[in-house]
Amino acid sequence: MTETRRNYVNGEWVESETGETIDVENPADPSVTVARYQQSNESDAADAVDAAASAQDEWANTPGPERGRILREAGTLLAQRKEELTDMLVAEEGKARPEAAGEVQRAIDIFHYFSTKAADLGGTVKGASGRGTNLYTRKEPVGVAALITPWNYPIAIPAWKLAPALAAGNTVVLKPASLAPGVALELAKALDEAGLPDGVLNVVTGPGSEVGSEFIGNDAVDAVSFTGSGQVGEMVYDQATDAGKRAQTELGGKNPTVVASSADPAEAAEIVASGGFGTTGQSCTACSRAIVHEDVKDEFVAELADRAESIDIGPGNEHEMGPQVSAGERDSTLEYIEVAENEGATLVAGGGVPEGDEVEEGHFVEPTVFTDVDPDMRIAQEEVFGPVVAVIEVSDFEEGIEVANGVEYGLSASVVTDDHTEANRFLEEAEAGVVKVNEKTTGLELHVPFGGFKRSSSETWREQGDAGLEFYTIEKTVYDNY
Repeated sequence: MTETRRNYVNGEWVESETGETIDVENPADPSVTVARYQQSNESDAADAVDAAASAQDEWANTPGPERGRILREAGTLLAQRKEELTDMLVAEEGKARPEAAGEVQRAIDIFHYFSTKAADLGGTVKGASGRGTNLYTRKEPVGVAALITPWNYPIAIPAWKLAPALAAGNTVVLKPASLAPGVALELAKALDEAGLPDGVLNVVTGPGSEVGSEFIGNDAVDAVSFTGSGQVGEMVYDQATDAGKRAQTELGGKNPTVVASSADPAEAAEIVASGGFGTTGQSCTACSRAIVHEDVKDEFVAELADRAESIDIGPGNEHEMGPQVSAGERDSTLEYIEVAENEGATLVAGGGVPEGDEVEEGHFVEPTVFTDVDPDMRIAQEEVFGPVVAVIEVSDFEEGIEVANGVEYGLSASVVTDDHTEANRFLEEAEAGVVKVNEKTTGLELHVPFGGFKRSSSETWREQGDAGLEFYTIEKTVYDNY
């Protein structure tokens, strides 16, 4: 019997007013319904905001070390359930098991990291101009934070928004993506068992057009953090800022890896394959453009095609690369493959749906490589969000940087080179919020800032590390004339 999961509002597990539910299917076998979730509406979302607003003062006045203790205990509970959470993530999102386990571990690490930060939150003491005055600053919570998160990292992204928000003393309403909401509800379960007071966290499942819009527009919400597509994110940002709210958006990417003439083609192909085909290409930091010097291009393409064709595709529990999350995502990727061929790109690997009993029913796509790609083609300009890499040939390093920067996104970028001067030039000139040398575009440390340039971000506040706390705090300056 399929389990029906409830919303978490004001410390209780409750059904939606609509009485309707959402079925989440296993993307490796859509005939299997993994779980049912509440198909909530604006009224459900408003109830969640009311609960968060009512709990705000008490939570803000809770000492930082006590808030940290709850976060630490929640992280410990998540660690105890790591296998269970990994199973759930694989079943709902389709990610290969090692990737899913790594994502769950990241959520655990995030909670433990911010548990220590909660005790360190404070201000600075300054010297006053006159005698008899203490002059200092205080960091205080913004208030009620609305978090809207995507399906591709369904536990890590909620964790890296939620943990700093709670550590700083904010209350939270969270809307996880409807395609894979289960692990986000497990965060609420762990925090509830760890002793989080009622109303401090509220999780409501349902469509963004109703639940998300109410979160953003509700007068009691003070800050909105959104991760998702550029088109939706820009609307979210406009709606939130028009209402005078603090807003943070992290959006798409069209991430390049520049392969210099000094690079080892086999090493470069391994870096690009890992960045482009890992997580089935469903990462905002995935490498979708390999910008390759003409001297190493042929050998690089041969190596990359070999890696693409050798990847073991199938259900995530047993195979190296899992399915795309939905039929819609798979069809979108296949459409981009067709567009690339029609525009004149040359298909050298993949390009279709794999064959075999294990992949017959799921949303699988072959790892795909194109060459003869012009920088102006759609495959080189638009985010595909699938396991597709476009190889663009350039004649020198300057052209490589120009092509890398020649898109409207600027999230992550890497260079593969043995030339230290080229590496430094790339770090200085690449228009991206994350730049790497001799590494894949994917993979982030949790204690340093993350965010993009240009259309990849609102370019307001960064996420993760100390920077992640900045969005959720506001500074007060105190003049204490004693």
